[in-house]
Formats: sequence, structure tokens, C-alpha cells
Amino acid sequence: MAALVLIGINETGYNESSDALDRIEQYTRTRNSVNKLLQDVLDAETGSRGYLLTGDPRYLEPYNAAVAQISQQVDRLRSAYAPNSSEAGTLNGLTLNVQRKLAEMDLSVRMRKQGNEEAWKSVLLTDVGKEHMDAIRAQAGRLIDSASQSMALAQDQVERSLRFARAGIAIVTGAALLAFYLYLRQTTRLKLAGEQQQAVLQQERDMLESQVRERTASLAQLATHLQQVREEERGHLARELHDELGALLTAAKLDVARLKSRLGPQQPPEVTERLQHLTASLNSGIALKRRIIEDLRPSSLANLGLTAALEILAREFSERSGTDVAVSLEPVQLDEGSQLTVYRVVQESLTNVGKYAEAAQVEIGVREYTNHVEVEIRDDGKGFDVRNAKPSTHGLAGMRHRVEAAGGRLTVSSQPGHGTRILATLPKAAAPATAPVAEIV
Repeated sequence: MAALVLIGINETGYNESSDALDRIEQYTRTRNSVNKLLQDVLDAETGSRGYLLTGDPRYLEPYNAAVAQISQQVDRLRSAYAPNSSEAGTLNGLTLNVQRKLAEMDLSVRMRKQGNEEAWKSVLLTDVGKEHMDAIRAQAGRLIDSASQSMALAQDQVERSLRFARAGIAIVTGAALLAFYLYLRQTTRLKLAGEQQQAVLQQERDMLESQVRERTASLAQLATHLQQVREEERGHLARELHDELGALLTAAKLDVARLKSRLGPQQPPEVTERLQHLTASLNSGIALKRRIIEDLRPSSLANLGLTAALEILAREFSERSGTDVAVSLEPVQLDEGSQLTVYRVVQESLTNVGKYAEAAQVEIGVREYTNHVEVEIRDDGKGFDVRNAKPSTHGLAGMRHRVEAAGGRLTVSSQPGHGTRILATLPKAAAPATAPVAEIV
């Protein structure tokens, strides 16, 4: 808007100044024409007087030249003024007086040429010529004054245009600078407001992230605690089954054996059959009790170690499912909790293989490295799309949480039709120290 206003002011000033300068040029030409007309009249009078007084024809040359120029100057002046203007009336009077003066000079020159001394002298000595010249000078002066006044007015107009343009440009420039200052201040305020808003959003984001981390840690701790409680409950239940139910079943079996020995060989066949059936039922109950106890808390892990426990687990799974299981187990150095984690990961993996994989062969590998232990379970089953697996899948989620709670990492790789590979990486247990060290929590 400021640029448009400046352009408008500049164009207005330019047009007005151009018109005023055109008029000044026109008035200057008019004034020069009046001055030239007056000069030509004076030259004609001087030439005629010189010829009259001396009779020398050479004085007629400037006279004739001035007379020829006078008519041209009159024509120029007529084209410079409008027909109804006051200057046109003055020009008409000037033209009439010039014509009279030319007629007077022409009469005197003709009489001098004809040798009529008394006639041209009488004309020369009269005041008619002087009156004509005074009238010509007065009328030419009025025209010159009018042109000068018009020139002064045009110059005033130029000065007004320049002052208007100067003031307008200054005002518009000031307004533009003020608007630019307000724009910068508003931009600064908006920038500060945006930065403050970003700071508030960042603070809220940090607070939310902190809350998420805290709640995630709390949930992880709760899940770990629940797992520990679950393992403790399993151990407690296994001990109860072993101590209480095992004792009851063993006592019942001993009572049946005592009854068989007391009855002797003469007991009825029905009683013998019932006793044998009862003995078989007690044996099945004892076997079921052992299997349940092993599922709850594998005694082989505590009694025989991780390698033997995994071999027993693989053999039992192979016998139960008919799947070929190949094991490659290295002795590893892990604490009791990590050994239980490895056992549960392998156990859950084999359970998933038996439920979903439809595999013909399973490979179980445990490898020890300098700082960590890797546990790998690989099958040649139908596999699945890991990207579309539900995050809430309890088997995989439970294994992942167990491994991460032990400080490790679980990776599941699978594709439809290409089997599944589960890799658990666990840190090794610290070697026993020869000297006391500070406990790290």
C-alpha cells in the first residue's frame, strides 16, 4: 500500500510539474517573441532614421530585414494566445500600433526615395512616431509582464508539487517504517509466544515421557514380581504335592501291599484283581504327581543342572509329540534365576512348537561366550508373520519379559513357510570374587 501511495504521489507530482514546465517554456517563448517583436520594430525604426538622415541605401537593409521579421513574430504571438483572452486584446492593439508604425516608416522612406524633403521631414518631426512607439512599448511590456506572471505561477506550482511530493513521501515513508516496526514487534511477539508454547509442549511431553517411563518401570517391576510370586507359588505347590500328596499316595500303596500280604493266596480272584487295579491306580497317581511337580518346579534343574534338565525336557517332548529334537548344549555359567529363565524359555518354545508349528524337527542350542550366553530354539514348521503377530500374545510376551527381566534380549525371527527361530541372549553370572567387593544394586 505504501508503495502504491508513493507511486501515486510521484506520478501526480511528475504530471503537475511537467504541465507547469511546459507552460513555463511556452511563456518563455511568448516573452521572447514579444521582446523580438519589440527589437525588430526598434531595428526597423533605426534603419529608417539612418536612411532618412543620410540617404545611404545600406540603412535600408536592416530596415527591410526587421520588417520581414515583424510579420513572423506577430503570427507566432497570435498562435500563443487564446482568441478570447485578455492578452489577445492587448496583442491586437500591439499589432495595430506596429502596423501604424510600419506605415509611418514606409511613408517616410518612400518620400525620401522620391526626394520630397519637406514631406518626410515633416513626418519625422511630428510626434506620431513617438506615440506609436510608446504604445508599442507599453503593450509589449504588458504582454511581457503577463508572461512573467504566468511563469511565476507555473514555478510556484512546480514548487508546490515538489513540496507535496516531499511531504507525501516523508509521511508515507514514516507510516511504512511504523508499520514495519509494528510488524517486527508482532513477529517477535509471535515468535516468543511460539517458543513459549513449544517450551510448554516440550515440558508436557517430557513429563508424559517421564510418567510413561515410570509406569513402564512399575509395570515391569510388577510383572517381574508376579513372575517371582508365580515361581514361588509353583515351588510351594510342588513341595506341598511332594510332601503331602506324595506321603498319602505312598502310605496308601504300602497299605495295599500290607493287605495283599495279609490276605494270602486264598483270597478271591475279585479281591486280587481289585488290589492290582488299586495298585496300578496308585502308581498312576504317583506318576501324575511327579509329572505335575516337574512341570511346576523341575527337580532335574536343581538336582542335575541346566544341561541335563534341558536334555530331559527335549527327550520327553520328543517322546510325547513324535518330533525329532536335536540338542547342542554347552555347559554355561548362569545364576539360578537365569537358569530357570533359560529352562522356561525352552519349555515355552517347545509348547508353542507342539501347539502351532507342525514341525518335523526342532533344534535346541545353548552356547557360551565371553560375556553372555545364547539360547536358540529353531524349528522347520509353518512359521508366521512376525509383523502381524499380536503384541499381547502371552507366550512370546512372557518369554520376552522373562529374558528382559534377567537383563537379556529376546529376538523372534519367522516367515510363513520357513519355520521359526527364537534367540535369547543373557548376561553371564559374575565369577566368584576372591576378595570382598561392594554389592552393586
